[in-house]
Amino acid sequence: MLDEGLSKSMIAVRLGVSRRVIYHWITSGQLDRELDAPRTRAAPPTKLDPYHGIIDARLATYGELSAIRLFAEVRAAGYTGGITQLRDYVARVRPRPEPEPPIRFETAPGVQAQLDFATVRFPWGRRYALLIVLGYSRLLWVAFYPRQTMATVIDGLERAFAAFGGVPREVLFDQMKAVITGDHRPDGGRLLENVEFLRVAAHWGFRIRACRPYRAQTKGKVERPVRYLRTNFLYGREFLGDADLAAQTETWLETTANTRLHGTTHEAPCVRFARDEQALLLPLAARRYHPVAPLASPAVVHIAPPAPRAVVVERRPLAAYAALAEGR
Repeated sequence: MLDEGLSKSMIAVRLGVSRRVIYHWITSGQLDRELDAPRTRAAPPTKLDPYHGIIDARLATYGELSAIRLFAEVRAAGYTGGITQLRDYVARVRPRPEPEPPIRFETAPGVQAQLDFATVRFPWGRRYALLIVLGYSRLLWVAFYPRQTMATVIDGLERAFAAFGGVPREVLFDQMKAVITGDHRPDGGRLLENVEFLRVAAHWGFRIRACRPYRAQTKGKVERPVRYLRTNFLYGREFLGDADLAAQTETWLETTANTRLHGTTHEAPCVRFARDEQALLLPLAARRYHPVAPLASPAVVHIAPPAPRAVVVERRPLAAYAALAEGR
């Protein structure tokens, strides 16, 4: 406004301030400062300021010292303020170690599959989604079961192997009791597998692998598909029952889950599987596994073709047919 030739009085009227404010801005040089520069306001002094050096030095050596412990130490050095401002300062300056980057365990083609369950509640009851994913290609197989038993695991593995057209060399499980009866590896011992399931593994030719206790993140290739199943398939869909759920699951696997561009491999799982992994799977067993002792049925829902429509046949006495033959 000064550059436009307006007087200080007119500028004061336009801005709604007194002429003294205009004079103050001019004489104090505020019109010459960079308006786009960030304005910083100095923090008011506190009683804790003289003790910052003590706190910084202690935290540099012992980064996990609590605020209560530091409060006692600065009080002994003469600090007369409260603990609140000390807590705030410690929260700002406490050294934080860099988080360890997650280690991604990649496996060669045909080597490993990972298995996991997810619990889902439908209007007609609770179901367990059994997910099996090949570690290299990320090819996914899913089916829903009413029970989470050894028979379910065996049935799911055999159906998944049939869908893959082969068997991986190892299958990674968590600490499910149907497969693992004990894990003494943290104490220097060994993994104890269920005897019946050892027979299953020998029949199909794969080796049992298990996550260490409280280390389920090593099974991340199937943990992430669990979230993907919930968000991309289950959320926002309606199902009429088990048969409809099975049919929609099969369609989703063929058209979406195994054809999408995977976020880690940047390839479609079906393409990566067909090109690199399918030929390296072990051959399928000649028959399904027959347990030594009968196992509870997994009660799997298979999709059956629609029943043929009933044909109604009229029954008439022979005299009626004779009359028709004579044209009567």
